[in-house]
Amino acid sequence: MFHDRARIHVQAGRGGDGGLSFRREKHVPKGGPDGGDGGPGGDVVLLADADLRDLSSFRPNQQIEAGRGGSGRGALKHGASGEPAELRVPIGTQVLDEHENLLADLAHPGARIVIARGGGPGRGNKRFATPTRQAPRFAETGLPGEELWLELRLKLLADAALVGFPNAGKSSLLRRISNAKPKVADYPFTTLAPVLGTVDSPEGRQLTVADVPGLIEGASEGVGLGHEFLAHLERARLLVHVIDVTEDVATSFRAINGELARYGAGLDLLPQIVVLNKVDLLRPPAFEIEDERIAGVFGVSAVTGEGVQEFRRALFRLVPQPDESAAADSEELADFLVYRPRRSRERAFRIFRTDRGFRVTGTPPNGSELEEALGAAGARRVSASEVGDETFELA
Repeated sequence: MFHDRARIHVQAGRGGDGGLSFRREKHVPKGGPDGGDGGPGGDVVLLADADLRDLSSFRPNQQIEAGRGGSGRGALKHGASGEPAELRVPIGTQVLDEHENLLADLAHPGARIVIARGGGPGRGNKRFATPTRQAPRFAETGLPGEELWLELRLKLLADAALVGFPNAGKSSLLRRISNAKPKVADYPFTTLAPVLGTVDSPEGRQLTVADVPGLIEGASEGVGLGHEFLAHLERARLLVHVIDVTEDVATSFRAINGELARYGAGLDLLPQIVVLNKVDLLRPPAFEIEDERIAGVFGVSAVTGEGVQEFRRALFRLVPQPDESAAADSEELADFLVYRPRRSRERAFRIFRTDRGFRVTGTPPNGSELEEALGAAGARRVSASEVGDETFELA
């Protein structure tokens, strides 16, 4: 089974609690606080792996959790950082949230994204020692990590993609020109999942060619397999339109291009090669159509091999070169990445219950407003955290 979609729940690790401890040394009856800070929670990371082909390694509604940060201890010992959860996905995976907003596009090997950040650590009681409060008997608890539902969608990366009606001979042609071995039979819809093949040239160049299940007229309304697999054509730089010469060539060409236009996503704008297959059964008719997308027309027979070598050579010549600027990007960044704030704008600051009352953390849009609100409630400023968030303690 080919799995090109997966729905998972990710939970970043909670930050470790701060330590509540006092020095215990001989002849030092009041050594003072020495509780260390907790460790940060582990992140959930997605990494594009060239060795994976689909999303079958993920179970439906799988729960993925990163490690919790360690708690602080005495002698100013800080807690260990939580173990990150690294999820490997195939190249071409798109990451969407539960509202189907695109968060990242991992379209090249090594692309990496932190999709859920671990919670901040709590501070030990040593942090709260002041000249007037020399023995604080409280420490902070760690903050929870981010959690969210994700939908992973795979869009295959291919230099060229075969498209056409069922039984047009796409799988047979792919077997002829590449190392792939797709199923071939004399009935429609033998290809039920996308297949990738590698085509080699005598000069040592390689192209990746994809074969997707056949389209039929009315696929946009769900006829046949519908448009389910057309997403795998979106990244192709060239479409190879395979047409059975024993059918009406012009009608087949218009029908498939009509389905591509109804699907959208720019498929109707991609350059095309028209391959008239099964010339061993019938000499191909004259195919004349004024369309600037058509880069060439070739008559072949996937059974006898007639015209296949000429088509292979043309394939290397006509496939557009990849975008050099995209190839120069850092391999550690996703091709599309949404930069999210540490906390959502709907919740500019957070309130936590503690042994001493409540703890308010965050950076509001207008700090003076929060000052007034907390002042009216009898709160006083305690300190500023390392990330710049103001921390208040309610009296």
